[in-house]
Amino acid sequence: MDPFSAEGELLNIHNAFHSGQYQEVIDFETAALSSENQLPARVLKLRAQIALGQTDEVLAEVSSEEDTPDLAAVKALAQQAAGKTDAALQLAQELAENYPENATVEVLAATVLQVQGYSEEAIALLTKHQGNLEAVSLIVQIHLQQNRTDLALKEVQAAKRWAQDSLLVNLAESWVGLRVGGETYQSAFYVYEELASAPSTSAPLSIVGQAVAELHLGRLPEAEAALTTALERYPEDAELIANTIVLNVLSGKPSTDLESRLQQLDPSHALLADIQEKSEFFDTAAAKYAPKVSS
Repeated sequence: MDPFSAEGELLNIHNAFHSGQYQEVIDFETAALSSENQLPARVLKLRAQIALGQTDEVLAEVSSEEDTPDLAAVKALAQQAAGKTDAALQLAQELAENYPENATVEVLAATVLQVQGYSEEAIALLTKHQGNLEAVSLIVQIHLQQNRTDLALKEVQAAKRWAQDSLLVNLAESWVGLRVGGETYQSAFYVYEELASAPSTSAPLSIVGQAVAELHLGRLPEAEAALTTALERYPEDAELIANTIVLNVLSGKPSTDLESRLQQLDPSHALLADIQEKSEFFDTAAAKYAPKVSS
């Protein structure tokens, strides 16, 4: 295979992964890739399996390959996804200490650290990157979770100076745009619309992004149409279900069945945790006003 063609094939796998086309990533034929590209392609395939819930298969495959930092990082991510949080955290911290300049370690170990609440450690690891766009996108996500839109925007603007046309930079810019608001809602919509309309790209990630942008723009019927069509094709996608619940709340429609489905698929989902927290706040407030009846 032509080396430039091989490099392009790896980029296709990379873009498919970040577009949420996980099964397509797994199905990619990688035998003809150069030896240099074999490991990055394998890591993406394993991460796609984790995203599809195939954590046991991934753990079985990489259990004896911890001497390879990239695969050890995959193991930590799989452990985290499988609920083995203590083991995942210990391995992620060891990798961060011993292989801080490994691109896969930076992203996957930092993901584990962030999920477990070690945001500062995650940022410290990610900032060691040298041209790692995944690290940049994860830094942006962490800053947005910290409600530091200013820092997220600064990170995106810096990345655009050296990776203007990258899918990850465009996505990161759209995430920030959805938080900033105003005219940036429309810009974010265009990014997801282009992604969703690309040949063979109808992955949940792009559809959810497009629908969220529609919601911010006040176009509820369009958002509903996109999410309904996507749910018919991906009935077990947690993010599609979660965003449909949000849409139903805004539209005044019941979501009991969807909440039950999300509970089965991802009981620790952030939306369910938020709903539970709000419910407890309401019960606490309501108790203050409950009528007191003396016996």
